Order: sequence, then structure tokens, then C-alpha cells
Amino acid sequence: MFQIMLVEDDADIRGIVADTLRKWQYDVVELAEFSQVKQQFEHHRPHLVVLDINLPVFDGFYWCRQIRAVSNVPIIFLSSRNQNMDIVMAINMGGDDFVQKPFDLEILVAKVSALLRRNYTYQEDSLQLRHRGLQLNLASSSVDFEGRTIELTRNEFIIMGVMLRKIGAIVSRDELMQALWHDEQFIDDNTLTVNVNRLRRKITDLGLESFIATRKGMGYIVE
Repeated sequence: MFQIMLVEDDADIRGIVADTLRKWQYDVVELAEFSQVKQQFEHHRPHLVVLDINLPVFDGFYWCRQIRAVSNVPIIFLSSRNQNMDIVMAINMGGDDFVQKPFDLEILVAKVSALLRRNYTYQEDSLQLRHRGLQLNLASSSVDFEGRTIELTRNEFIIMGVMLRKIGAIVSRDELMQALWHDEQFIDDNTLTVNVNRLRRKITDLGLESFIATRKGMGYIVE
């Protein structure tokens, strides 16, 4: 799962953007304190940064320079400014794209997706998870096993990603539900069971049985 660091001081905008990106299967780190953006960047090492220009303490141009001193990670600027000079300055500072407020969330998601594809598609190791001959393709939401490929739904893809990142460890149902639905309204626990069972059937159809085991009262495990 790609991680995105969101640096936006307007709490309402930050919340809406974060929720939207999470619904598109991105892991979002929200910064609510803006005096140590570079330190937070170095701690989290995200795949992409969404960076507002108008920030307290130092503006987004300053933090872009600080990040560029240590990384070539893709950066998308957000701004309520509409002067061409601001766009030129954002690009010259090392930004990869510029989105003007107010903006369409679908456009922002499309720009995020395009930059991630452009920067990471050919880095094969970062786009695949493997175990016991099964390969999860992060770019295409599919799994391969012995030359066969099957597409996964959004929920199946998230469950598989969580399990493959924690091989040998029990993953609780609560952890999977949080990964799938975050802080949205209550989801029937049976919905998770349905998704896990569908994923198991798909893996079995590929020829790999007993890939995800149940630990009664605790959760699931891939060993």
C-alpha cells in the first residue's frame, strides 16, 4: 500500500482529502503540527507528499526545498493562490504537480495515481509481495500463482496486503476492519467474514489451499 503524507493546515480540507485517499487504498499520514515537517517526512518516508503552500511557521515552498535536499519523492502542491508565478515557483522548487483550491477530489486522486505509477511502476520489488509462490501485484490488484492470474476486489486486495505484510503473525479481525473501513460507521462483522471467505476461494481456485488460516478467537494468519 502506497503511503502519502498530507501537509495541510485546514483541518476540514485535510480530513476530506485523507478520507478520500484512504478509500482509494492509500495509507495516509496526516500532519497537524507544522514546525517539523522534514523530520516527520524522514520518519515516515512516504511514497508521495501532498503539500499546501500556505502553512504556519514556514510555507510549503520552504518545506519542499527541505524535502528535496534528502529525497526525490513526488510532491503535489495544494494552493488557494491562482497566480501563474506561484505555479512556476512550485515547479521550480521541485514540485511535480500543482492543484488549485477549490479542487475536484477526483482530479487530485488522478494526479496522485499518475505520479505514483510514473515513479514506482518499474520498481518491481516495491510493487509486489510474494509468499509460497503466490505474488500480490500492488499496481494491478491481482494475484499470480504458477502462471495463473486472478483479479481481486478492493476489499480482497486490502486484506491480502495486510496479511502478506505480517506473515507469521496473527492479524486480528479488528485490525482488518480498520484497514478496510477506517473510522466510518459501524460495519457488520459478518461483512469481513464474507470478504475473507471470497478471498480464500479465489486463492484455492489458483491451486493454493489453506493459505490464510483462522485462529479461533484471535484472527487470521499466513504462515
